[in-house]
This record gives sequence, C-alpha cells and structure tokens, in this order.
Amino acid sequence: MKTSPSGAKGREVLRILIVFGLALSLGSAEAQPADRWELPAGPQAQGPWYGSDAPLPAWATAVRILRTDESLLVDASKGAARRGSAAREARLPLFAARGGAGCSSPWYSVGPEAWVCGDNVELSRGTPVPADVKTYPQSPDGLPYRYYFVGPNGTSTFKRLREVGVGEPAQVLDPGFAVGILEERAFDGQRYGLSGNDYWIPMSDLNPARPISFQGAEVPASDHKSVPFGWVVTNSARVYSKPNRAAITSESLPQFMRVDVVPETGSSKPSDFLQLGEKRWVLAKEVRHQSSASPPDEVNVSAHERWIDVELATQTLTAFEGDQPIFATIVSTGKGRPGSANATPKGTFRVWAKLGAANMDNLEDEGANRFWRMESVPYVQYFSKGVGLHGAYWHRGFGNVRSHGCVNLAPLDAQRLFYMTTPRLPAGWTAVLPSEHELGTVVRVR
Repeated sequence: MKTSPSGAKGREVLRILIVFGLALSLGSAEAQPADRWELPAGPQAQGPWYGSDAPLPAWATAVRILRTDESLLVDASKGAARRGSAAREARLPLFAARGGAGCSSPWYSVGPEAWVCGDNVELSRGTPVPADVKTYPQSPDGLPYRYYFVGPNGTSTFKRLREVGVGEPAQVLDPGFAVGILEERAFDGQRYGLSGNDYWIPMSDLNPARPISFQGAEVPASDHKSVPFGWVVTNSARVYSKPNRAAITSESLPQFMRVDVVPETGSSKPSDFLQLGEKRWVLAKEVRHQSSASPPDEVNVSAHERWIDVELATQTLTAFEGDQPIFATIVSTGKGRPGSANATPKGTFRVWAKLGAANMDNLEDEGANRFWRMESVPYVQYFSKGVGLHGAYWHRGFGNVRSHGCVNLAPLDAQRLFYMTTPRLPAGWTAVLPSEHELGTVVRVR
C-alpha cells in the first residue's frame, strides 16, 4: 500500500484511507470495499428526531461547520457511505433536516447526497458559501498553504497559543519534516504559525520551502492526436546537427525547457535521438516526450470524456478529452521495480477520493532508513488504494522516477488537474468521493 507523498506506508494517510472507507491492512494487497466506513466513538442515542423529519427555524439558511474536515455522508445515518468532508467555518446551504441513527440532533442536508450530523455543527443565518467559490483558491504558485521544513533542532507543536511554554506539546516534529502554515500570530514576543493540522508552531524553528515554478502546457488541437512537444530533464542538453554523436553543435538547452518534437515518420529513425527541427537533434534520454496510445475502453470517447494518461517509460502525464490531448506535463513516479511496493501500479483506474490536502509520512515503517513527514500535501487524487496524483513541494526531480509509488506533480500542475477532474469539489468542502451521478475521472498508467 502506498501511503506517503511518494507512496510509502505511513500513519496519516492510512488514517485518511480508513476514514474514506478503504480499510487496508499494512502490507496487504487486499482491500475492503471503499464505500463504507466507521464513525469514531460518539453519541449513539437516536434522540427525539429519529425516524421523522425535523422542523427548521425560519431564520436558518445555512449550516456552520465547527470542526476541521467534518464528515459528510450520503444519507442521514451513521452507517451511510462517505460523501466527503467540510471545511471548518464553512457555511454550507441548508436544504432539509431529518432524524437518523447515530446523531442525537437532526441530520442536515447540505447538498446532493450530503448529510451532516447536527451534534457538531450549528444552524446559521445569512447567505451560504457561493457555489462557485473554491475551498482552496487557485494560487500563482499552485500551493494552498505556505510550506516550511523543520530546522535542525526539531520543534514542538501546541494546540493553543496559551499552552506554549506551560503545557505539554501536542506533537514533536523532527528535523526535515514539512508543514503547511495557514496564518501567523505574535505571542509572548515570538511568532507562531498555525499549521493545516490546527497546531501552533514556532516560526523560528522553520525554514521556508521553495517549490518549483515549472508547469506543463496546453496541447493544441490537431488531427495527429499526439503531444507535439517535450521537456529537457537534464541540467543541459546538447544539440546535434544530425543523429550522430560526432555532429555536436555549440547549442545547448536548459533543464525544463519545452521543445517541439518532430513526429516520427519511419522505422529507420535512430531510437536514441529525437529531432527538434531542421538540423537540430538531441539525445532521446535527455528529453521527455509522451508516445501516442489509444484511449482505454473505460473512456467514453464519443462524449469527449476527460481522462488522464500516465506513461512510466517517459515520466509524462497527458490529460485528454476523448481522444484529443488537451494538457501535458512531466511527473515523478515510483522508483521500484514493476510489482514491488515502491512501483506505481499499471492499469486503468478511476479517482476514488479527492482531498485538497493530506498528511503523509513513513513513521510506522520499521524498516525505514530515516523517518519523514510531509503535512498538507496539496491536491491529492487517489486512484489505486493509497496511490494517487498529488503536488510535491519538496523536490524538483520531475521527469525522473523518484517516488515510492504515487505520481508526483509540480504544484501548479497538481492544482490544475485537481480542478479538471471529477468528482468536483463543492464549495466549502475539503474532500469528496464520487457518486453514481458523478464518477471519478479515469486514470490509466502504462
């Protein structure tokens, strides 16, 4: 099972997977059905609302969410399948109230097939969050938070600022662990940052991450149904006047430069060179360019269904509408041998869960050479158990294998793909699962 930013086993993503209904055993290849899950221990009384519709105050127009990642279910019952999670302080639209098992208050309808238990929310006046508002606003760097690495001395986190220096730390974070910071406040002469996990951390213990600004590109429509460009992935790629290593020129191309690639026209073309234009050739191993392939049977081509194609051999990803590529980029996939724990699995899947951010680590991997933890990993889209697409703010190795199974994307690419795929993340939600009316996007790995 892949549970880290690069797919390794870890406590936080295991927790997320269990919450989202995928009860996996560490090291097991078998999974329980992903459409059921168990609530944490809590009120089990059926209450006065059970079995009947509940009256609503005339002034109530919204439901205010009081906890981070509040559970949303497809029906008004604790045994219902998971639908998603809501953001703290979001005011979701209120449509109805109903009694149901597992909630001593009414269950409130806050969207199509979306119910929340009234025990941990409150009714609110005013206008609900507009439907076109993004919970994670699109940002110029593709990141929903400001990210930092813990410094060489480690750090402690606190649930409340008033506990700093007097209370027991909520967590101890080792050097090199990473966190996402939502806001900063001054307290007792120091500055503290509120992490995506709702903990306060001394900013003096953190060093800012510097994510890559690289991003993929739109693919122009053509009859060839192929991606006409690629990217340089070495520090410098030398240009040759013909496909011969002796024909070297003075020209070189920098890393991550996008280059046009001349389509192959015959079998006699050297396999170790790519042609960029008239008398311009580069070594094929220094450029990533996706090869063409037909859509899988799971895609409704005639309806121009959107889907994603990941090619392991070229470390590329292309988004399609039907059989027409519309966006392409480079990625980092699993560095393990095919079939191993660190390999990105081949096959055709559908996105089964989307999270705006998720914590990932390998803290329970007893055989690990070193432990690490990456909090608030952005724009996660799981498609095969714990393997998914997500942004990576901790490396710049795109175009080369690097992960332990997941498909790492540059942050801007992860942000873009998150809002291109289904299921769509409704306003005020932090996570969403597909439904029979909105299937997850097809992801093929080949």
